[in-house]
Amino acid sequence: MNIGQARSLVAICLMAAFADGRQDADEREHVRKVAESLGRDLEIDFITLYQDVLLGRLSLEAAVAALDEAGLRQLAFELAVGVCEADGSHDAGETAFLQRLSGLLGLESGAAERFIHEAEAVAEAPAAGELAALPGFDASDAAVPAAPVGRATAPAPDAAELDRMILNAAILNGALELLPQSMASMAIIPLQVRLVYRIGKAHGYELDRGHIKDFLATTGVGMTGQYVEQFGRKLIGGLLGKVLGGAGRAIGSQATGSAFSFATTYAIGKVARQYYGSGRTLDAGALRQSFGGVLEQAKGLQARYAPEIAERARTIDLKRLTAELTRV
Repeated sequence: MNIGQARSLVAICLMAAFADGRQDADEREHVRKVAESLGRDLEIDFITLYQDVLLGRLSLEAAVAALDEAGLRQLAFELAVGVCEADGSHDAGETAFLQRLSGLLGLESGAAERFIHEAEAVAEAPAAGELAALPGFDASDAAVPAAPVGRATAPAPDAAELDRMILNAAILNGALELLPQSMASMAIIPLQVRLVYRIGKAHGYELDRGHIKDFLATTGVGMTGQYVEQFGRKLIGGLLGKVLGGAGRAIGSQATGSAFSFATTYAIGKVARQYYGSGRTLDAGALRQSFGGVLEQAKGLQARYAPEIAERARTIDLKRLTAELTRV
């Protein structure tokens, strides 16, 4: 893959991020910061590219034209679907964008629609599902007490069990980034949502998806921005150095993307535990500061668990995991 092709993939991701026409200021700023951060590590001028996309100076047709290999075209579509589905569903604007993109890429419409439906099912996975039902979690993870609503009488959750659940979730999400399927990456955010739900429930709060989305945004983890950042980290890690046939993903040095997903999930879990354990008394500034500090710790912690992450990747049955995740 050359720089021009990588630039086109990033441009299509950014176009997908803005396809709904209603990205709020915080999410748009998160995507901008992602572009600025990644631009320090790659030979692509992310800020100029971001501005070209935002101001309409780069057309979708021009971005697609550089992708002259079937594997790259499939990859571009799967990445765009992932971005559009990152916040839980895609709207009419995003649907129109994906249809247009599919046509420009020359993809078979039936296969493209099937992929979108599968991705949407994963993105809209119910937050209330049990993490313990997913492959990779021990049955004892279910022992985290589901405290009754009404914190005054709720028993204190087992801190060790919560910590183990958070670590298991981080390891699982780090492992998903080592798999060759795009659907593996798309499962990461729903698993983070489910983790926050379980932590809130253990502290006596019955959370809905909207609240969890707001909680993640307050910590600085926008869903769309996170997916764009995951993709960018794969580029930095050399993941796109060699395109993998019809699987729509690439193989190479996956360590960077895996480390990012491990650290982000770990920090989300720890900050959620702090927030709900304190009775939701932390303000937005304190949440962001706490998340930033834990994220830095988690980046250092990831190397310690790298062997477990690699082993989990070898044993994950992605089809079973997504089926469990989307079960109502």
